[in-house]
Amino acid sequence: MVVRHADPAADATGCAAVYAPFVEGSAISFEYSAPDAVEMGRRIAKLSATHAWLVAEDGGSVVGFAYGSPHRERAAYRWAAEVSVYVAASHHRRGVGRALYGALFELLSRQGFRTLCAGIALPNPASVAVHEALGFELVGVYRRIGYKDGLWLDVGWWQLQLGPASSAPSGDPAPPGPPVRLP
Repeated sequence: MVVRHADPAADATGCAAVYAPFVEGSAISFEYSAPDAVEMGRRIAKLSATHAWLVAEDGGSVVGFAYGSPHRERAAYRWAAEVSVYVAASHHRRGVGRALYGALFELLSRQGFRTLCAGIALPNPASVAVHEALGFELVGVYRRIGYKDGLWLDVGWWQLQLGPASSAPSGDPAPPGPPVRLP
């Protein structure tokens, strides 16, 4: 397996295929319709400019992806990033999510981000377990915040500190660094 920066043109179809079941077959994503490859390519290009979008590739196919995005738009939030990871069902429980998140967190830390936030539609014990195993702590729950498939759904928010909050940041977070590859 290789973890690398996503290429909007080459990886959009694979990322769209990995993501679609989370949109269409569950309430894990609050989107109602799965984005096509064109939209996914647009998202990859946009977020890669400021954060990072990584893919896990196995045998030449995208089997998962993870990305960082702005947590909120206000200036004081600029050292916080929201993170998400999606892994194809065929590759669950193989360490793909951990590998993606490990590389992503390293990049975001090098960029200067201090806090990572993850919103998880509840219930989702598998996602909660992965995030907590990586050091995320539950900081709150938005009750009945989303409506999908005839149900009002909660979203829990988990947070991970990458760097000390006691010192002042030195400038804005930097652009994403060079590609990360894992064996």
